[in-house]
Amino acid sequence: MLGLFFMKQLGSMGTVPEWLNLRNVLTVVFLLAMFFVGRAIAYATTPTAGVVAQTENWGLGFGEKGTQPTGNESAETLKKYDAHYVGDSEEKVIYLTFDAGFENGNTEPILDALKKHNAKGTFFVVGHYLETAPELIKRMVEEGHTVGNHTYHHPDMSKISDKAAFTKEMQDVESLYKEITGEEMVPYYRPPQGKYSTSNMQMAKELGYHTFFWSLAYVDWYQDKQPSHEEAFDKLLNRIHPGAIVLLHSTSQTNGEIMDELLTKWEEMGYRFGTLEELME
Repeated sequence: MLGLFFMKQLGSMGTVPEWLNLRNVLTVVFLLAMFFVGRAIAYATTPTAGVVAQTENWGLGFGEKGTQPTGNESAETLKKYDAHYVGDSEEKVIYLTFDAGFENGNTEPILDALKKHNAKGTFFVVGHYLETAPELIKRMVEEGHTVGNHTYHHPDMSKISDKAAFTKEMQDVESLYKEITGEEMVPYYRPPQGKYSTSNMQMAKELGYHTFFWSLAYVDWYQDKQPSHEEAFDKLLNRIHPGAIVLLHSTSQTNGEIMDELLTKWEEMGYRFGTLEELME
């Protein structure tokens, strides 16, 4: 049909060149079609095809106060990849997690507050943190906290389609953690910047990791634009919900200053503090 269309169009323009007969046009159309079909099949059957196109930024949609938010993916979908973002909607428990990219003096007051409230957290650390703050890593372990993997260089891991490169980012953290503590790292992973893909989560699963997103966070990571105490409480108290996996940054001065009061207020609201280990039981 396409060949006939071309022939009609060319015929309306005048004499058709001898070489441009129907058979030749159809042959060209067929070869072009086979080329594009071949490209499509090759793309679809390549193991890492579509990784970048499927990249997502983890995000949340909030409903009524005190209710769990919806995520980019449902909890049921995430379970296929040993991934999580929220706990039981009926239990007033909070899972405290902290992303630790570097140390600037705010981790200690956070640890002090956690110790005071007998609350255990998970600290997702990068290579730089391990290199520069090994004593704080030891303190976390000694006080019963979990240290998780936030990758060595904090790249956009969803753009890494090569499994060997993905694995190296993870294993370099594991190796340095073991060198510092003498222990194997618990296989908990948080994607840097919350950027992920299904291929990305599958690679983490194949390495034995559980991937953890979050159901509550706020903008606390800008060093020169820290939220006020009032702004922090407004977000963290009004959006708390049963089964919340809370993401806070240990670099935040505000978090260091409010942590004791924040934990007290959550306790007064009837919440207790659980661990990610409990979440997966």
